[in-house]
Amino acid sequence: MKDKDKKREGQKGKVYLIGAGPGDPGLLTLRAKEVLEQADVVVYDYLASEELLTYCPQAEIIYVGKKGGDHTLPQDKINELLIQKALAGKIVARLKGGDPYVFGRGGEEAEEIVEHGLDFEVVPGVTSAVAAPAYAGIPLTHRRYTSSVSFITGHEDPKKKESAIDWQALVRSRSTLVFFMGVKNLPNIVENLLAAGMDKDMPVALVHWGTTCRQKTMVSALGSVVKEAKEKNFRPPSLIIVGRVVELKPVLDWFEKRPLLGKKIVITRAREQASALKARLRELGACVLECPTIKIVPLKDYTEVHETLANLEFFDWLIFTSVNGVKFFWKVLREAYLDARALGGLQVAAIGPATKEALIQKGIYPDFVPDKYVAEEVVDGLLKLGMKNKHILIPRAKEAREVLPNELQKAGARIKVLPVYETVLAKDKKQELLDSLKRQEIDLVTFTSSSTVRNFFHLIGKDNKEEDLLRQIKFVSIGPITSKTIQEYGYKPSIEAQEYTIDGLVKAIVNNFI
Repeated sequence: MKDKDKKREGQKGKVYLIGAGPGDPGLLTLRAKEVLEQADVVVYDYLASEELLTYCPQAEIIYVGKKGGDHTLPQDKINELLIQKALAGKIVARLKGGDPYVFGRGGEEAEEIVEHGLDFEVVPGVTSAVAAPAYAGIPLTHRRYTSSVSFITGHEDPKKKESAIDWQALVRSRSTLVFFMGVKNLPNIVENLLAAGMDKDMPVALVHWGTTCRQKTMVSALGSVVKEAKEKNFRPPSLIIVGRVVELKPVLDWFEKRPLLGKKIVITRAREQASALKARLRELGACVLECPTIKIVPLKDYTEVHETLANLEFFDWLIFTSVNGVKFFWKVLREAYLDARALGGLQVAAIGPATKEALIQKGIYPDFVPDKYVAEEVVDGLLKLGMKNKHILIPRAKEAREVLPNELQKAGARIKVLPVYETVLAKDKKQELLDSLKRQEIDLVTFTSSSTVRNFFHLIGKDNKEEDLLRQIKFVSIGPITSKTIQEYGYKPSIEAQEYTIDGLVKAIVNNFI
C-alpha cells in the first residue's frame, strides 16, 4: 500500500467541483491545475478537454461524459461515484466543462456531497457564456448597446410543468441573451422571443465549439436563424447569443481570423521535442494531434559515456547534432560531478538554433553553427575550419544518419560517435491516428526527420485502405533529406520548409494556406 493510501485509510476524502473552462486548455485556472496535480481520482465529462488530464498522471481517470442526451453515466450514478470514492478516503476532482455552478448541475452534486457529511470545494471555471462570445468577437455588454446580460438554459428540465423563463421580461430588459444547450430547441426559443415582441431583425449568433480550434460562428437575424442553422448544419455544442452586440463581430473578430483555424495537423515528432511546434500551430488556430512516432529513452548502459568523459582532453571538437544530445550528455556529465568547465579545451559545434540555445543554457557558446541545418552543410562548414587529424566527438542517438561522421572521416578527421540516448518506436497514439485517418479528419502530417517518416509508415502498416486515405493528406517536410525519405515510401511531400527549422516549417505551412 502506498504511503498516501496508508495516511488516508479510515479517513473521509474530499470532493473538488472544478470548472474545466470552455474548451481552450489555456483557460484552466491555476487553482484547478493545483487540485488536479494532487487528485487520486478525476471524474470528467464530455466538454472538459482531455488535455487537462496530463496534469494528473497519478490519478484514476473516469469518463462520465454526457453528449446530446447520450449519458455514459446518469447524473444519480455520477453522484454515487463521487460519494463512493470520497468515502474511501480519496481526493476526488470532478472536472466539469465551463463552470460547475453555471448550468453544470454542480449544485446538485454539492448537495449530495453535503448530505453524506463529506467535505467539498468549488473551483470556479471560465464559463462558455463569457468565453465563447469573446472568442467570437462579441462583447456581452457595451455602453452603446446594452448594460446587462442574461444567461438562460436552452434545455429546461423536462419534468417541469411549465417554463420558468419569463420571455416577455427578457425582451423588455433589452439585455444580451445567452442560451446554453439550445441548438436542438432553437425553433422554440425563436418562437417564444418573437411572441414576446422581439424584432425579427434582432441579430443572433451561434458559436459552435467556442474557444477551440473547431470554433465556427454563424450570424443571422432572429426571423431567419432557424432556417439558416439547419442549412448550415449547426449542431451542439453551440451557444446562442441574441442582441445588438452581435453587430460588433465583424469589427472585433480576432480568433476566427487565424490562418490555420480548423486544420487538423499531426505532429510526429517525439513528445519531448514537440512542445514548440505544437504551441506555434495552436497559436495559429490549428487542431493539433500529437502522434509521436519516436520516443526518446536513455541507454541501458552508460559505461562507454563515462569512460569518454574521463578522456575529454584528447578531443579537439565536440559536435552536438540535437537538443537531446545536449540533454543526455549533460545528464551524464552531472552524474560524474562535472560541469561546463570540463569542456574548456574543446571547440564546440551546434547543428541548428535549438541546439545552439540548449548549449547556451548550459553556459557554452558554440564556436560553429552552420548556416543550414543538415549534415551535408555542416560538413562543408567544418571542413573549411580544417578537420584533418582533428579528434572529434559526436554525442548523438544510438541510431542516426552516418553522413556527418563518414564525410569528416573522409577528410582525415578522427571520429568517435558516442551514443548518449536512443529512439524507439512509439505506439501509444496509433489507434487515435488510425481513427482520425478513417474519419478523414486529417489535413496535414508534419515530419521533422527521416526517423519520424519511417516510424509513421511503420505505424500505419500496409493496409490498402489506409494507403488510399493517405493519398488525400498533405505531407509537410522540414527539409530535403526528410522529403527524400517520404518519397522512398511512394509519397510526395506537398510542402517543404525552405529554412530547416521549426519556424521554417510553420512558415511553410502558413504560406500554403493563405
